[in-house]
Amino acid sequence: MFGAAGSIPAKRMKYRELFDLDPGLVHLNHAGLAPWPRAAVTAVTQFAYENARWSSRRQRRWLDEERRLRELGRWLLDAESADEIALLKNTSEGISLLAAGLPWRDGDNIVLAADDFPSNRIPWEAAAQRAAVELRRVDLAAADDPEQALLARVDGRTRVLAASSVHYATGLRLDLARLGAALRDAPALFCVDAIQSLGAHPLSVRDCGIDCLAADAHKWLLGPEGVALFWLRPELYGELRLSQHGWHMVAAAGDYDRRDWQPAPDARRFECGSLNTLGIHALRASLELLRAVGLREIEERIADRVAQLDRAVRALGCAVRTPARRAGILSFAPPDGDARRVHRRLAENQVLCAVRGGGIRFSPHFYTPAADLQRALETLEAAL
Repeated sequence: MFGAAGSIPAKRMKYRELFDLDPGLVHLNHAGLAPWPRAAVTAVTQFAYENARWSSRRQRRWLDEERRLRELGRWLLDAESADEIALLKNTSEGISLLAAGLPWRDGDNIVLAADDFPSNRIPWEAAAQRAAVELRRVDLAAADDPEQALLARVDGRTRVLAASSVHYATGLRLDLARLGAALRDAPALFCVDAIQSLGAHPLSVRDCGIDCLAADAHKWLLGPEGVALFWLRPELYGELRLSQHGWHMVAAAGDYDRRDWQPAPDARRFECGSLNTLGIHALRASLELLRAVGLREIEERIADRVAQLDRAVRALGCAVRTPARRAGILSFAPPDGDARRVHRRLAENQVLCAVRGGGIRFSPHFYTPAADLQRALETLEAAL
Protein backbone atom coordinates (compact mmCIF):
# COMPACT_ATOMS: atom_id res chain seq x y z
CA MET A 1 0.00 0.00 0.00
CA PHE A 2 2.81 2.38 0.84
CA GLY A 3 6.25 2.93 -0.66
CA ALA A 4 9.42 2.69 1.37
CA ALA A 5 9.40 5.51 3.89
CA GLY A 6 12.34 7.88 3.57
CA SER A 7 13.12 6.79 0.00
CA ILE A 8 12.39 10.18 -1.61
CA PRO A 9 15.32 11.09 -3.89
CA ALA A 10 16.10 14.44 -2.28
CA LYS A 11 18.77 15.40 -4.81
CA ARG A 12 16.37 15.11 -7.75
CA MET A 13 13.69 17.55 -6.72
CA LYS A 14 13.24 20.97 -5.20
CA TYR A 15 13.72 20.67 -1.47
CA ARG A 16 10.48 22.53 -0.74
CA GLU A 17 8.62 19.72 -2.49
CA LEU A 18 9.74 17.33 0.24
CA PHE A 19 7.19 19.05 2.52
CA ASP A 20 3.43 19.48 2.32
CA LEU A 21 3.29 22.83 4.08
CA ASP A 22 0.29 24.98 3.21
CA PRO A 23 1.47 27.33 0.44
CA GLY A 24 -0.09 30.21 2.35
CA LEU A 25 2.34 29.75 5.25
CA VAL A 26 5.86 31.08 5.61
CA HIS A 27 7.53 28.81 8.16
CA LEU A 28 10.39 30.56 9.98
CA ASN A 29 9.95 28.76 13.29
CA HIS A 30 12.18 25.69 13.11
CA ALA A 31 13.78 26.73 16.40
CA GLY A 32 10.31 26.25 17.89
CA LEU A 33 8.30 23.50 16.23
CA ALA A 34 9.17 22.14 12.81
CA PRO A 35 6.86 20.59 10.19
CA TRP A 36 7.31 16.95 9.30
CA PRO A 37 8.61 16.15 5.83
CA ARG A 38 6.53 13.88 3.61
CA ALA A 39 8.85 10.97 4.41
CA ALA A 40 7.96 11.18 8.12
CA VAL A 41 4.23 11.40 7.35
CA THR A 42 4.53 8.32 5.13
CA ALA A 43 6.41 6.39 7.80
CA VAL A 44 3.82 7.18 10.48
CA THR A 45 0.91 6.44 8.15
CA GLN A 46 2.43 3.09 7.25
CA PHE A 47 2.96 2.27 10.92
CA ALA A 48 -0.66 3.18 11.75
CA TYR A 49 -1.97 1.07 8.85
CA GLU A 50 0.12 -1.94 9.87
CA ASN A 51 -0.90 -1.59 13.50
CA ALA A 52 -4.58 -1.41 12.62
CA ARG A 53 -4.47 -4.32 10.18
CA TRP A 54 -1.85 -6.74 11.52
CA SER A 55 -0.96 -5.46 14.98
CA SER A 56 1.90 -7.36 16.61
CA ARG A 57 2.55 -9.51 13.53
CA ARG A 58 4.57 -6.52 12.29
CA GLN A 59 6.45 -5.97 15.55
CA ARG A 60 9.69 -7.36 14.15
CA ARG A 61 9.72 -4.66 11.47
CA TRP A 62 8.96 -2.01 14.07
CA LEU A 63 11.97 -3.16 16.07
CA ASP A 64 14.04 -2.83 12.91
CA GLU A 65 12.94 0.83 12.76
CA GLU A 66 14.27 1.29 16.29
CA ARG A 67 17.62 -0.23 15.36
CA ARG A 68 17.84 1.96 12.25
CA LEU A 69 17.14 5.07 14.30
CA ARG A 70 19.90 4.21 16.77
CA GLU A 71 22.32 3.83 13.86
CA LEU A 72 21.20 7.19 12.44
CA GLY A 73 21.72 8.70 15.89
CA ARG A 74 25.26 7.28 15.90
CA TRP A 75 25.87 8.92 12.51
CA LEU A 76 24.37 12.25 13.59
CA LEU A 77 26.43 12.49 16.79
CA ASP A 78 29.54 10.76 15.46
CA ALA A 79 29.34 8.28 18.33
CA GLU A 80 31.38 5.08 18.25
CA SER A 81 28.42 2.70 18.39
CA ALA A 82 24.66 2.69 17.90
CA ASP A 83 24.49 0.96 21.30
CA GLU A 84 25.45 4.32 22.84
CA ILE A 85 22.23 6.00 21.62
CA ALA A 86 19.27 6.07 24.01
CA LEU A 87 15.79 7.00 22.76
CA LEU A 88 14.07 9.12 25.39
CA LYS A 89 11.00 11.37 25.56
CA ASN A 90 12.63 14.81 25.40
CA THR A 91 15.68 16.94 26.15
CA SER A 92 14.57 17.61 29.72
CA GLU A 93 14.48 13.89 30.51
CA GLY A 94 18.01 13.41 29.21
CA ILE A 95 19.50 16.30 31.17
CA SER A 96 17.55 15.24 34.25
CA LEU A 97 19.08 11.75 34.07
CA LEU A 98 22.50 13.31 34.58
CA ALA A 99 21.44 16.01 37.03
CA ALA A 100 19.53 13.55 39.24
CA GLY A 101 21.95 10.67 38.82
CA LEU A 102 25.32 12.18 39.64
CA PRO A 103 26.69 11.56 43.14
CA TRP A 104 26.77 15.18 44.23
CA ARG A 105 29.10 16.24 47.02
CA ASP A 106 28.84 19.23 49.31
CA GLY A 107 30.93 21.99 47.80
CA ASP A 108 30.41 20.95 44.18
CA ASN A 109 29.41 23.63 41.70
CA ILE A 110 27.63 23.77 38.34
CA VAL A 111 28.51 26.35 35.68
CA LEU A 112 25.70 27.36 33.31
CA ALA A 113 24.33 30.28 31.31
CA ALA A 114 22.24 32.64 33.40
CA ASP A 115 19.42 32.91 30.87
CA ASP A 116 19.43 29.43 29.34
CA PHE A 117 16.25 27.63 28.31
CA PRO A 118 14.48 25.95 31.28
CA SER A 119 15.37 22.46 29.98
CA ASN A 120 19.02 23.25 30.65
CA ARG A 121 18.44 25.26 33.79
CA ILE A 122 15.74 23.73 35.98
CA PRO A 123 17.31 20.22 36.27
CA TRP A 124 20.51 21.81 37.60
CA GLU A 125 18.59 24.08 39.95
CA ALA A 126 16.78 21.02 41.28
CA ALA A 127 20.10 19.20 41.77
CA ALA A 128 21.43 22.19 43.73
CA GLN A 129 18.40 22.00 46.02
CA ARG A 130 19.16 18.37 46.92
CA ALA A 131 22.73 19.00 47.99
CA ALA A 132 24.99 21.87 49.01
CA VAL A 133 25.83 22.59 45.37
CA GLU A 134 26.61 26.07 44.08
CA LEU A 135 25.11 27.33 40.83
CA ARG A 136 27.48 29.61 38.96
CA ARG A 137 25.42 31.56 36.44
CA VAL A 138 27.24 33.30 33.59
CA ASP A 139 25.76 36.20 31.62
CA LEU A 140 26.79 35.22 28.09
CA ALA A 141 25.09 38.23 26.50
CA ALA A 142 27.45 40.56 28.37
CA ALA A 143 30.58 38.57 27.53
CA ASP A 144 32.94 39.48 24.70
CA ASP A 145 34.25 35.91 24.81
CA PRO A 146 31.38 33.61 25.89
CA GLU A 147 33.51 30.45 26.08
CA GLN A 148 36.12 32.14 28.25
CA ALA A 149 33.39 33.59 30.46
CA LEU A 150 32.11 30.06 31.12
CA LEU A 151 35.57 28.56 31.61
CA ALA A 152 36.57 31.36 34.00
CA ARG A 153 33.96 30.06 36.47
CA VAL A 154 35.22 26.46 36.30
CA ASP A 155 37.51 25.28 39.08
CA GLY A 156 38.52 22.04 40.76
CA ARG A 157 35.10 21.68 42.42
CA THR A 158 33.08 22.13 39.22
CA ARG A 159 31.09 18.94 38.65
CA VAL A 160 29.32 19.99 35.42
CA LEU A 161 29.60 22.67 32.78
CA ALA A 162 26.09 22.73 31.27
CA ALA A 163 25.91 24.49 27.90
CA SER A 164 23.43 24.87 25.07
CA SER A 165 25.06 24.42 21.69
CA VAL A 166 22.98 27.35 20.39
CA HIS A 167 21.19 29.84 22.62
CA TYR A 168 17.46 29.58 22.05
CA ALA A 169 16.84 33.36 22.13
CA THR A 170 19.97 35.13 20.89
CA GLY A 171 21.08 32.40 18.47
CA LEU A 172 24.68 32.45 19.79
CA ARG A 173 26.48 29.25 18.73
CA LEU A 174 29.07 28.20 21.26
CA ASP A 175 32.42 26.74 20.24
CA LEU A 176 31.86 23.31 21.75
CA ALA A 177 35.23 21.98 20.63
CA ARG A 178 36.98 24.80 22.48
CA LEU A 179 35.00 24.15 25.65
CA GLY A 180 35.54 20.41 25.44
CA ALA A 181 39.28 20.79 24.88
CA ALA A 182 39.60 23.05 27.93
CA LEU A 183 37.72 20.55 30.09
CA ARG A 184 39.48 17.44 28.81
CA ASP A 185 41.82 17.19 31.80
CA ALA A 186 39.44 18.79 34.29
CA PRO A 187 37.15 16.92 36.70
CA ALA A 188 34.11 18.76 35.33
CA LEU A 189 31.72 16.94 33.01
CA PHE A 190 30.66 18.66 29.81
CA CYS A 191 26.88 18.39 29.25
CA VAL A 192 25.34 19.81 26.07
CA ASP A 193 21.74 20.63 25.24
CA ALA A 194 21.99 20.26 21.46
CA ILE A 195 18.35 20.78 20.48
CA GLN A 196 19.06 24.06 18.64
CA SER A 197 21.95 22.72 16.54
CA LEU A 198 21.34 19.07 15.65
CA GLY A 199 19.95 19.07 12.13
CA ALA A 200 21.19 22.60 11.43
CA HIS A 201 24.90 22.30 12.19
CA PRO A 202 27.19 19.23 12.24
CA LEU A 203 28.32 18.07 15.68
CA SER A 204 30.69 15.34 16.89
CA VAL A 205 30.56 14.27 20.53
CA ARG A 206 34.06 12.83 20.16
CA ASP A 207 35.71 15.81 18.49
CA CYS A 208 34.05 18.22 20.93
CA GLY A 209 34.97 16.26 24.05
CA ILE A 210 31.34 16.06 25.18
CA ASP A 211 30.42 13.81 28.10
CA CYS A 212 26.63 14.01 27.85
CA LEU A 213 24.23 15.23 25.16
CA ALA A 214 20.45 15.43 24.83
CA ALA A 215 18.26 16.73 22.02
CA ASP A 216 14.57 16.47 21.22
CA ALA A 217 13.42 15.79 17.65
CA HIS A 218 10.82 18.45 16.99
CA LYS A 219 13.03 21.36 15.91
CA TRP A 220 15.88 21.15 13.36
CA LEU A 221 15.64 17.36 13.14
CA LEU A 222 12.16 17.76 11.59
CA GLY A 223 10.70 15.07 13.82
CA PRO A 224 7.85 14.77 16.30
CA GLU A 225 7.61 15.77 19.92
CA GLY A 226 7.96 12.94 22.41
CA VAL A 227 11.16 11.33 21.13
CA ALA A 228 14.73 12.45 21.78
CA LEU A 229 18.32 11.33 21.37
CA PHE A 230 20.47 10.92 24.48
CA TRP A 231 24.17 10.10 24.61
CA LEU A 232 26.40 9.58 27.62
CA ARG A 233 30.07 8.69 27.46
CA PRO A 234 30.01 4.94 28.22
CA GLU A 235 32.74 5.24 30.84
CA LEU A 236 30.25 7.20 32.95
CA TYR A 237 27.50 4.57 32.92
CA GLY A 238 28.57 3.07 36.23
CA GLU A 239 28.90 6.46 37.89
CA LEU A 240 25.31 7.51 37.24
CA ARG A 241 22.63 6.47 39.73
CA LEU A 242 19.55 5.48 37.74
CA SER A 243 16.31 7.16 38.80
CA GLN A 244 13.97 5.38 36.36
CA HIS A 245 13.49 1.63 36.33
CA GLY A 246 11.36 -0.85 34.41
CA TRP A 247 11.26 -3.87 32.15
CA HIS A 248 13.10 -2.32 29.20
CA MET A 249 16.24 -1.07 30.94
CA VAL A 250 17.46 -4.42 32.25
CA ALA A 251 20.11 -6.62 30.68
CA ALA A 252 17.69 -9.54 30.21
CA ALA A 253 14.81 -7.44 28.90
CA GLY A 254 12.96 -10.34 27.27
CA ASP A 255 13.12 -12.73 30.23
CA TYR A 256 9.98 -11.66 32.06
CA ASP A 257 10.11 -14.46 34.65
CA ARG A 258 13.59 -13.62 35.86
CA ARG A 259 13.68 -12.22 39.39
CA ASP A 260 17.25 -10.93 39.57
CA TRP A 261 18.17 -8.05 37.28
CA GLN A 262 20.86 -5.57 36.43
CA PRO A 263 20.92 -2.54 34.12
CA ALA A 264 21.62 -3.17 30.45
CA PRO A 265 25.30 -2.68 29.60
CA ASP A 266 24.49 -0.18 26.83
CA ALA A 267 22.42 3.01 26.55
CA ARG A 268 19.20 1.01 26.81
CA ARG A 269 19.71 1.26 30.59
CA PHE A 270 18.30 4.80 30.33
CA GLU A 271 15.04 3.64 28.68
CA CYS A 272 12.90 2.41 31.54
CA GLY A 273 9.86 1.19 29.59
CA SER A 274 8.19 0.89 26.20
CA LEU A 275 9.44 3.37 23.62
CA ASN A 276 7.51 5.83 21.45
CA THR A 277 7.24 3.58 18.40
CA LEU A 278 5.25 6.09 16.39
CA GLY A 279 7.80 8.82 17.10
CA ILE A 280 10.64 6.45 16.23
CA HIS A 281 9.14 5.82 12.78
CA ALA A 282 8.81 9.55 12.11
CA LEU A 283 12.26 10.52 13.34
CA ARG A 284 13.94 7.68 11.48
CA ALA A 285 12.43 8.93 8.22
CA SER A 286 13.36 12.55 8.94
CA LEU A 287 16.97 11.67 9.78
CA GLU A 288 17.32 9.61 6.63
CA LEU A 289 16.17 12.66 4.68
CA LEU A 290 18.75 14.84 6.42
CA ARG A 291 21.44 12.29 5.65
CA ALA A 292 20.38 12.16 1.99
CA VAL A 293 20.65 15.94 1.68
CA GLY A 294 23.90 16.05 3.69
CA LEU A 295 24.64 17.96 6.88
CA ARG A 296 27.21 20.22 5.24
CA GLU A 297 24.80 21.25 2.50
CA ILE A 298 22.08 21.82 5.09
CA GLU A 299 24.44 23.98 7.14
CA GLU A 300 25.44 26.04 4.10
CA ARG A 301 21.87 26.54 2.91
CA ILE A 302 20.71 27.63 6.36
CA ALA A 303 23.66 30.01 6.70
CA ASP A 304 22.82 31.57 3.35
CA ARG A 305 19.19 32.11 4.34
CA VAL A 306 20.05 33.58 7.73
CA ALA A 307 22.58 35.92 6.08
CA GLN A 308 19.92 37.13 3.62
CA LEU A 309 17.51 37.82 6.48
CA ASP A 310 20.25 39.55 8.49
CA ARG A 311 21.06 42.01 5.71
CA ALA A 312 17.40 42.74 5.02
CA VAL A 313 16.23 43.34 8.60
CA ARG A 314 19.21 45.65 9.19
CA ALA A 315 18.22 47.60 6.08
CA LEU A 316 14.76 48.00 7.61
CA GLY A 317 16.27 49.58 10.72
CA CYS A 318 15.99 46.57 13.01
CA ALA A 319 18.65 45.81 15.62
CA VAL A 320 20.10 42.33 15.10
CA ARG A 321 20.84 40.53 18.36
CA THR A 322 22.34 37.35 16.96
CA PRO A 323 26.15 37.40 16.74
CA ALA A 324 28.07 36.43 13.62
CA ARG A 325 28.78 32.99 15.08
CA ARG A 326 25.36 31.42 14.70
CA ALA A 327 23.49 28.41 13.33
CA GLY A 328 19.87 28.78 12.19
CA ILE A 329 18.50 31.52 14.43
CA LEU A 330 18.29 35.24 13.67
CA SER A 331 16.98 37.37 16.52
CA PHE A 332 16.25 41.08 16.06
CA ALA A 333 14.32 43.95 17.60
CA PRO A 334 12.12 46.33 15.56
CA PRO A 335 13.02 50.05 15.61
CA ASP A 336 10.33 50.87 18.17
CA GLY A 337 11.28 47.91 20.37
CA ASP A 338 7.74 46.47 20.35
CA ALA A 339 8.50 42.91 19.25
CA ARG A 340 5.13 41.53 20.30
CA ARG A 341 3.20 44.03 18.19
CA VAL A 342 5.24 43.22 15.11
CA HIS A 343 5.02 39.49 15.82
CA ARG A 344 1.22 39.73 15.91
CA ARG A 345 1.23 41.36 12.48
CA LEU A 346 3.51 38.66 11.12
CA ALA A 347 1.30 35.91 12.55
CA GLU A 348 -1.84 37.54 11.13
CA ASN A 349 -0.21 37.32 7.70
CA GLN A 350 0.75 33.65 8.13
CA VAL A 351 4.46 34.21 8.84
CA LEU A 352 5.35 31.72 11.56
CA CYS A 353 8.11 32.89 13.88
CA ALA A 354 8.53 33.53 17.62
CA VAL A 355 9.24 36.16 20.25
CA ARG A 356 12.13 35.17 22.51
CA GLY A 357 14.18 37.32 24.86
CA GLY A 358 12.40 40.49 23.79
CA GLY A 359 13.24 40.00 20.12
CA ILE A 360 11.64 38.44 17.07
CA ARG A 361 13.21 35.11 16.15
CA PHE A 362 13.37 33.94 12.54
CA SER A 363 14.64 30.38 11.99
CA PRO A 364 14.55 29.08 8.38
CA HIS A 365 15.67 25.58 7.37
CA PHE A 366 17.54 24.26 4.36
CA TYR A 367 14.39 23.87 2.25
CA THR A 368 12.97 27.36 2.90
CA PRO A 369 12.54 28.95 -0.56
CA ALA A 370 13.71 32.46 -1.45
CA ALA A 371 10.12 33.47 -2.16
CA ASP A 372 9.16 32.74 1.45
CA LEU A 373 12.02 34.88 2.75
CA GLN A 374 10.92 37.73 0.48
CA ARG A 375 7.31 37.46 1.61
CA ALA A 376 8.34 37.46 5.27
CA LEU A 377 10.47 40.56 4.75
CA GLU A 378 7.71 42.40 2.88
CA THR A 379 5.30 41.56 5.71
CA LEU A 380 7.86 42.71 8.27
CA GLU A 381 8.39 46.02 6.44
CA ALA A 382 4.65 46.66 6.42
CA ALA A 383 4.44 45.88 10.14
CA LEU A 384 7.23 48.23 11.24
